Amino acid sequence: MGTDVHIVLVGTEESLLDVAGARIAELERGWSRFLPDSEISALNRGAGSPVRVSDETRALVQHALDAWRVTDGVYDPTVLGDVLRAGYDRSFEEIEPRATAAPSRLRSGADGIRIEDRTIQLPVETGFDPGGIGKGLAADMVTRELLDAGAEGVCVNLGGDVRVAGTPPEGEAWTIDVHHPEFDAPIARLGIRDGAVATSTTLRRRWRVGDEEMHHLIDTRTGLPVKPRFELATVVSGVAWTADVLAKTLVLDRHAEPFALLRHTAAEGLVVDRDHKLIATAGLAAFMERAA
Repeated sequence: MGTDVHIVLVGTEESLLDVAGARIAELERGWSRFLPDSEISALNRGAGSPVRVSDETRALVQHALDAWRVTDGVYDPTVLGDVLRAGYDRSFEEIEPRATAAPSRLRSGADGIRIEDRTIQLPVETGFDPGGIGKGLAADMVTRELLDAGAEGVCVNLGGDVRVAGTPPEGEAWTIDVHHPEFDAPIARLGIRDGAVATSTTLRRRWRVGDEEMHHLIDTRTGLPVKPRFELATVVSGVAWTADVLAKTLVLDRHAEPFALLRHTAAEGLVVDRDHKLIATAGLAAFMERAA
Protein backbone atom coordinates (compact mmCIF):
# COMPACT_ATOMS: atom_id res chain seq x y z
CA MET A 1 0.00 0.00 0.00
CA GLY A 2 3.04 2.23 -0.35
CA THR A 3 3.25 3.06 3.32
CA ASP A 4 4.63 2.04 6.71
CA VAL A 5 2.78 -0.43 8.94
CA HIS A 6 2.82 -0.38 12.74
CA ILE A 7 0.93 -2.92 14.84
CA VAL A 8 0.62 -3.12 18.64
CA LEU A 9 -0.92 -6.19 20.29
CA VAL A 10 -1.89 -6.67 23.93
CA GLY A 11 -2.49 -9.99 25.71
CA THR A 12 -1.62 -12.43 22.94
CA GLU A 13 1.19 -14.40 21.31
CA GLU A 14 3.81 -12.49 19.35
CA SER A 15 3.20 -14.84 16.41
CA LEU A 16 -0.02 -12.96 15.68
CA LEU A 17 2.13 -10.09 14.41
CA ASP A 18 3.26 -12.33 11.55
CA VAL A 19 -0.35 -13.26 10.86
CA ALA A 20 -1.29 -9.58 10.72
CA GLY A 21 1.60 -8.73 8.42
CA ALA A 22 0.69 -11.55 6.04
CA ARG A 23 -2.94 -10.44 5.97
CA ILE A 24 -2.01 -6.85 5.13
CA ALA A 25 0.30 -8.09 2.36
CA GLU A 26 -2.57 -10.22 1.02
CA LEU A 27 -4.90 -7.22 0.91
CA GLU A 28 -2.23 -5.14 -0.83
CA ARG A 29 -1.84 -7.84 -3.50
CA GLY A 30 -5.57 -7.57 -4.15
CA TRP A 31 -6.01 -3.80 -3.98
CA SER A 32 -2.88 -2.06 -5.26
CA ARG A 33 -3.27 -0.29 -8.59
CA PHE A 34 0.51 -0.56 -8.99
CA LEU A 35 0.50 -4.39 -9.10
CA PRO A 36 -0.56 -5.75 -12.51
CA ASP A 37 -1.96 -8.97 -11.01
CA SER A 38 -4.16 -7.27 -8.39
CA GLU A 39 -7.95 -7.44 -8.55
CA ILE A 40 -8.08 -3.64 -8.86
CA SER A 41 -5.77 -3.78 -11.89
CA ALA A 42 -8.02 -6.49 -13.36
CA LEU A 43 -11.07 -4.29 -12.77
CA ASN A 44 -9.42 -1.36 -14.52
CA ARG A 45 -8.28 -3.47 -17.49
CA GLY A 46 -11.75 -4.99 -17.77
CA ALA A 47 -13.71 -1.73 -17.59
CA GLY A 48 -16.96 -2.23 -19.48
CA SER A 49 -17.29 -5.92 -18.55
CA PRO A 50 -18.16 -7.74 -15.30
CA VAL A 51 -15.08 -8.88 -13.38
CA ARG A 52 -15.26 -11.54 -10.67
CA VAL A 53 -13.69 -10.36 -7.38
CA SER A 54 -13.15 -11.53 -3.81
CA ASP A 55 -15.42 -10.60 -0.92
CA GLU A 56 -12.77 -8.17 0.34
CA THR A 57 -12.58 -6.30 -2.97
CA ARG A 58 -16.36 -6.21 -3.27
CA ALA A 59 -16.49 -4.64 0.21
CA LEU A 60 -13.81 -2.10 -0.77
CA VAL A 61 -15.68 -0.95 -3.87
CA GLN A 62 -19.01 -0.86 -2.01
CA HIS A 63 -17.54 1.27 0.79
CA ALA A 64 -15.98 3.61 -1.78
CA LEU A 65 -19.36 4.08 -3.47
CA ASP A 66 -21.01 4.70 -0.09
CA ALA A 67 -18.39 7.38 0.60
CA TRP A 68 -18.96 8.96 -2.81
CA ARG A 69 -22.69 9.24 -2.12
CA VAL A 70 -22.36 10.48 1.49
CA THR A 71 -19.91 13.22 0.47
CA ASP A 72 -21.97 14.29 -2.57
CA GLY A 73 -19.10 13.40 -4.85
CA VAL A 74 -16.41 15.41 -3.04
CA TYR A 75 -14.70 12.04 -2.56
CA ASP A 76 -14.62 10.10 -5.84
CA PRO A 77 -12.83 6.73 -6.22
CA THR A 78 -12.81 7.07 -10.04
CA VAL A 79 -10.44 10.04 -10.42
CA LEU A 80 -7.62 7.70 -11.49
CA GLY A 81 -7.33 9.43 -14.87
CA ASP A 82 -6.84 12.80 -13.17
CA VAL A 83 -4.26 11.30 -10.80
CA LEU A 84 -2.33 9.84 -13.75
CA ARG A 85 -2.49 13.12 -15.65
CA ALA A 86 -1.04 14.82 -12.56
CA GLY A 87 1.98 12.51 -12.78
CA TYR A 88 1.10 9.95 -10.08
CA ASP A 89 1.54 6.94 -12.35
CA ARG A 90 3.72 4.76 -10.10
CA SER A 91 4.24 4.06 -6.41
CA PHE A 92 5.06 7.36 -4.70
CA GLU A 93 8.59 6.41 -3.65
CA GLU A 94 9.40 5.93 -7.35
CA ILE A 95 8.18 9.37 -8.45
CA GLU A 96 10.98 11.79 -9.19
CA PRO A 97 10.84 15.30 -7.66
CA ARG A 98 10.09 16.42 -11.22
CA ALA A 99 7.67 14.04 -12.90
CA THR A 100 6.04 13.86 -16.32
CA ALA A 101 2.28 14.01 -16.69
CA ALA A 102 1.01 10.66 -17.99
CA PRO A 103 -1.52 10.77 -20.84
CA SER A 104 -4.78 9.04 -19.94
CA ARG A 105 -8.21 8.73 -21.53
CA LEU A 106 -9.77 7.67 -18.23
CA ARG A 107 -12.66 9.74 -16.92
CA SER A 108 -14.69 9.78 -13.73
CA GLY A 109 -17.75 7.57 -13.53
CA ALA A 110 -18.64 6.42 -10.03
CA ASP A 111 -22.35 6.59 -10.86
CA GLY A 112 -21.87 3.89 -13.50
CA ILE A 113 -20.22 1.24 -11.31
CA ARG A 114 -22.34 -1.91 -11.07
CA ILE A 115 -21.99 -4.48 -8.26
CA GLU A 116 -23.75 -7.81 -8.77
CA ASP A 117 -23.17 -10.75 -6.45
CA ARG A 118 -19.47 -11.59 -6.96
CA THR A 119 -18.80 -9.32 -9.96
CA ILE A 120 -18.08 -5.62 -10.41
CA GLN A 121 -18.32 -3.70 -13.67
CA LEU A 122 -16.70 -0.31 -14.21
CA PRO A 123 -17.92 1.97 -17.00
CA VAL A 124 -15.82 1.99 -20.16
CA GLU A 125 -12.73 4.24 -19.86
CA THR A 126 -13.15 4.56 -16.10
CA GLY A 127 -10.48 3.65 -13.55
CA PHE A 128 -10.89 2.80 -9.88
CA ASP A 129 -8.24 3.96 -7.38
CA PRO A 130 -8.70 2.74 -3.78
CA GLY A 131 -6.35 5.39 -2.40
CA GLY A 132 -6.49 5.90 1.35
CA ILE A 133 -9.84 4.18 1.84
CA GLY A 134 -8.02 0.91 1.18
CA LYS A 135 -5.60 1.61 4.03
CA GLY A 136 -8.46 2.44 6.36
CA LEU A 137 -10.55 -0.59 5.46
CA ALA A 138 -7.52 -2.88 5.76
CA ALA A 139 -6.84 -1.49 9.25
CA ASP A 140 -10.47 -2.17 10.22
CA MET A 141 -10.44 -5.71 8.84
CA VAL A 142 -7.12 -6.69 10.41
CA THR A 143 -8.08 -5.21 13.78
CA ARG A 144 -11.28 -7.25 13.88
CA GLU A 145 -9.49 -10.42 12.80
CA LEU A 146 -6.79 -10.02 15.47
CA LEU A 147 -9.41 -9.56 18.19
CA ASP A 148 -11.23 -12.65 16.92
CA ALA A 149 -7.90 -14.53 17.08
CA GLY A 150 -7.56 -13.79 20.78
CA ALA A 151 -5.80 -10.44 21.15
CA GLU A 152 -7.06 -8.41 24.10
CA GLY A 153 -6.05 -5.11 22.53
CA VAL A 154 -5.06 -4.07 19.00
CA CYS A 155 -3.65 -0.99 17.31
CA VAL A 156 -3.15 -1.09 13.53
CA ASN A 157 -1.54 1.97 11.92
CA LEU A 158 -1.40 1.93 8.11
CA GLY A 159 0.30 5.13 7.01
CA GLY A 160 -1.56 7.30 9.48
CA ASP A 161 -4.91 5.50 9.28
CA VAL A 162 -5.06 4.21 12.86
CA ARG A 163 -7.63 1.74 14.21
CA VAL A 164 -7.62 0.78 17.89
CA ALA A 165 -9.81 -1.56 19.92
CA GLY A 166 -9.71 -3.49 23.16
CA THR A 167 -7.32 -3.10 26.08
CA PRO A 168 -4.58 -0.45 25.61
CA PRO A 169 -1.01 -1.07 26.85
CA GLU A 170 -1.64 1.33 29.74
CA GLY A 171 -4.35 3.66 30.99
CA GLU A 172 -7.97 3.71 29.87
CA ALA A 173 -7.44 4.74 26.24
CA TRP A 174 -5.03 4.40 23.35
CA THR A 175 -3.07 7.66 22.93
CA ILE A 176 -2.64 8.76 19.31
CA ASP A 177 -0.51 11.76 18.37
CA VAL A 178 -1.49 13.99 15.44
CA HIS A 179 1.51 15.32 13.53
CA HIS A 180 1.90 18.23 11.12
CA PRO A 181 4.77 17.74 8.63
CA GLU A 182 6.26 21.16 9.45
CA PHE A 183 6.43 20.73 13.24
CA ASP A 184 8.45 18.36 15.41
CA ALA A 185 5.97 18.16 18.29
CA PRO A 186 2.44 16.75 17.89
CA ILE A 187 -0.25 19.37 17.23
CA ALA A 188 -2.77 17.27 19.19
CA ARG A 189 -2.86 14.16 21.37
CA LEU A 190 -6.04 12.07 21.31
CA GLY A 191 -7.26 9.33 23.66
CA ILE A 192 -9.35 6.71 21.83
CA ARG A 193 -10.93 3.70 23.56
CA ASP A 194 -12.38 2.00 20.47
CA GLY A 195 -12.30 3.80 17.15
CA ALA A 196 -10.10 5.33 14.51
CA VAL A 197 -8.07 8.41 13.64
CA ALA A 198 -6.99 9.43 10.13
CA THR A 199 -5.08 12.46 8.88
CA SER A 200 -5.01 13.83 5.33
CA THR A 201 -2.66 16.53 4.08
CA THR A 202 -1.43 18.06 0.84
CA LEU A 203 2.03 18.61 2.35
CA ARG A 204 3.57 15.13 2.20
CA ARG A 205 3.06 13.52 -1.21
CA ARG A 206 4.21 16.34 -3.50
CA TRP A 207 6.12 16.56 -6.77
CA ARG A 208 6.41 18.93 -9.73
CA VAL A 209 5.27 18.63 -13.35
CA GLY A 210 6.92 21.45 -15.23
CA ASP A 211 6.39 24.58 -13.14
CA GLU A 212 3.30 23.19 -11.40
CA GLU A 213 3.44 21.70 -7.90
CA MET A 214 1.29 18.58 -7.67
CA HIS A 215 -0.18 16.38 -4.96
CA HIS A 216 -2.57 13.43 -4.78
CA LEU A 217 -5.85 15.06 -3.64
CA ILE A 218 -7.97 15.80 -6.71
CA ASP A 219 -10.65 18.50 -6.88
CA THR A 220 -13.47 16.72 -8.69
CA ARG A 221 -14.76 20.05 -10.07
CA THR A 222 -11.54 20.73 -12.01
CA GLY A 223 -9.79 17.36 -12.27
CA LEU A 224 -6.65 19.00 -10.87
CA PRO A 225 -4.90 18.78 -7.49
CA VAL A 226 -6.98 20.86 -5.11
CA LYS A 227 -5.86 24.30 -3.96
CA PRO A 228 -7.12 23.90 -0.40
CA ARG A 229 -8.04 26.31 2.35
CA PHE A 230 -6.84 23.69 4.83
CA GLU A 231 -3.48 21.98 4.40
CA LEU A 232 -4.22 19.25 6.94
CA ALA A 233 -7.30 17.59 8.43
CA THR A 234 -7.68 14.90 11.10
CA VAL A 235 -10.88 12.99 11.86
CA VAL A 236 -11.88 10.72 14.75
CA SER A 237 -14.53 8.17 13.79
CA GLY A 238 -15.74 4.71 14.71
CA VAL A 239 -13.89 2.98 11.88
CA ALA A 240 -10.77 3.85 9.91
CA TRP A 241 -12.19 3.79 6.39
CA THR A 242 -14.75 6.43 7.37
CA ALA A 243 -12.12 8.52 9.16
CA ASP A 244 -9.89 8.42 6.07
CA VAL A 245 -12.66 9.52 3.70
CA LEU A 246 -13.86 12.31 5.99
CA ALA A 247 -10.33 13.62 6.57
CA LYS A 248 -9.83 13.87 2.80
CA THR A 249 -13.16 15.58 2.26
CA LEU A 250 -12.34 18.21 4.89
CA VAL A 251 -9.31 19.15 2.78
CA LEU A 252 -11.31 18.95 -0.47
CA ASP A 253 -14.53 20.49 0.86
CA ARG A 254 -16.25 23.38 -0.92
CA HIS A 255 -18.42 24.57 2.02
CA ALA A 256 -17.67 27.85 3.80
CA GLU A 257 -18.13 26.16 7.19
CA PRO A 258 -15.09 23.91 7.72
CA PHE A 259 -16.93 20.96 9.32
CA ALA A 260 -20.13 20.98 7.25
CA LEU A 261 -19.57 17.41 6.07
CA LEU A 262 -19.23 16.16 9.65
CA ARG A 263 -22.52 17.71 10.77
CA HIS A 264 -24.60 14.59 10.12
CA THR A 265 -22.01 12.11 11.37
CA ALA A 266 -20.74 11.05 14.79
CA ALA A 267 -17.20 12.07 13.77
CA GLU A 268 -15.08 14.85 15.27
CA GLY A 269 -12.16 16.59 13.65
CA LEU A 270 -9.62 19.36 13.32
CA VAL A 271 -8.20 21.33 10.40
CA VAL A 272 -5.07 23.45 9.99
CA ASP A 273 -5.13 26.36 7.53
CA ARG A 274 -2.22 27.76 5.52
CA ASP A 275 -1.40 30.20 8.33
CA HIS A 276 -1.07 27.21 10.69
CA LYS A 277 -4.24 28.14 12.57
CA LEU A 278 -5.86 25.06 14.13
CA ILE A 279 -9.67 24.80 14.25
CA ALA A 280 -11.41 21.88 15.95
CA THR A 281 -14.94 20.64 16.49
CA ALA A 282 -16.30 21.11 20.00
CA GLY A 283 -16.47 17.36 20.58
CA LEU A 284 -12.79 16.80 19.93
CA ALA A 285 -11.96 18.16 23.40
CA ALA A 286 -13.29 14.97 25.02
CA PHE A 287 -10.73 12.88 23.15
CA MET A 288 -7.92 15.26 24.06
CA GLU A 289 -8.83 14.99 27.74
CA ARG A 290 -8.50 11.17 27.64
CA ALA A 291 -5.00 11.20 26.18
CA ALA A 292 -2.15 10.09 28.44
